[in-house]
Amino acid sequence: MTVDFKNINEFVIPLSDFTLNWRFIDPKFNVLPDHHLKDLKPLGKVASRFLFDYLKTNDLHSDLPFKSGFFKRINSIEIMENNANKVKDWLLKSGLDSKNEVILSWDIDNAMILPFGLLVEYFDDFHYSSSDDLTVFQKGLNWAFLFFHGDVIYYGTR
Repeated sequence: MTVDFKNINEFVIPLSDFTLNWRFIDPKFNVLPDHHLKDLKPLGKVASRFLFDYLKTNDLHSDLPFKSGFFKRINSIEIMENNANKVKDWLLKSGLDSKNEVILSWDIDNAMILPFGLLVEYFDDFHYSSSDDLTVFQKGLNWAFLFFHGDVIYYGTR
């Protein structure tokens, strides 16, 4: 079966099979409450590759943080020690509904769908500044976040 945005939910895998599951279930890192874990929709490798290719086909990151001219407006915030509440407020000011599902793409093999509010609440579990570049978006790419490994989050809108 070919993956597209209409059937992507058919490629959800159990959290136990997701490579990055330790971020959400391992006491050494964080254990999210069960009522939040049930809202995480990790995607298998075929769907993750589809999303990675979608971003690549659109050249979203051909320039950093985003392809030149792709978005009309780009804002950013630095992730620093002790500014988690400021980052959460900034994310919420994007105007996205906390219940809307967003797509997270870490790399060619790892992607997930979840409500935006969960990303805001646990952003530092979804993004490890020292190692991750995480793109958050929806189909159509009218907006996107890039959680950059250099401790900066960029938000682009058309």
